[in-house]
Amino acid sequence: MALVNFRREANAGPVNGQVAALVEGCSIEVMPRTAAGVERFGDILPAGTRVYIAHIEGTPIEEMIATAKRLRLEGFEPMPHFPARIIRDAAQLNDWVTRYKGEADVKQALLLGGGVKTPAGELDNSMQLIESGAFNGFARLHIAGHPEGNRDIDPAGGDKNVMEALLWKQKFSERTDADMAIVTQFAFEAGPIIAWAERLAEAGVTIPIHLGVAGPAKLQTLVKFAIACGVGPSLKVLQKRARDVTKLLLPFEPTDLLSEIAAYKSAHPASLIEAVHFFPLGGIKTNATFIAETLKG
Repeated sequence: MALVNFRREANAGPVNGQVAALVEGCSIEVMPRTAAGVERFGDILPAGTRVYIAHIEGTPIEEMIATAKRLRLEGFEPMPHFPARIIRDAAQLNDWVTRYKGEADVKQALLLGGGVKTPAGELDNSMQLIESGAFNGFARLHIAGHPEGNRDIDPAGGDKNVMEALLWKQKFSERTDADMAIVTQFAFEAGPIIAWAERLAEAGVTIPIHLGVAGPAKLQTLVKFAIACGVGPSLKVLQKRARDVTKLLLPFEPTDLLSEIAAYKSAHPASLIEAVHFFPLGGIKTNATFIAETLKG
């Protein structure tokens, strides 16, 4: 399918409405230490928002569970990360799942390999997590997607291994009762994201895509995180802007990206792109304000 360059029109009203529709029901990500800085999530996020809890290597499981419990008690849907490479073995995995369910009523999980180079034990990838059976009975399971490839999975470039893994997970999605979605690494350019989504559909993938979007942040902050996270060719969007040194400290918002994706989604309602997931790289309160303003249309 040929791509169309969806740019914002002079009349922003309809476009703003499309963006609001795309962002409605979005999710956002926190870490225990950033969550601790939020007095009350209900003051900044819409009730019932799905909140991913990023599990960084070295974070005690007690802090993860406490954050999930707090979110549940405040009326939000906690979705903790389960990075395979920081989990020693099946026993530890089952212990974590049991504690999350029992102490925080966790029903949703993001399963991923994780960015750690050396696994802590016998687990290495999200397919092992799925095959373990530990998540049987979960209402929702999300998996990672990489519109611009992933050098950890495909060291030589391309996406052969990534695609094979996604097709394996597609088959799993057809036999599980859990709702599934692909949540992507953040990127900064709509065209490659749209092309990737279309290629997945052509390959037979039907799992919805929750598009990873970097929330508002200073340009230098975004460049730092983009390089650290292995963002691909779309990094040039930031690099082009960074040539103007006066803009390095100014906030960079994902407005253009969201507008183009929303226009494409409006024109192609059957697209796999279903929702937006925010990475609050400039702070969760800043991102939450952006969400609230966007939802006003």
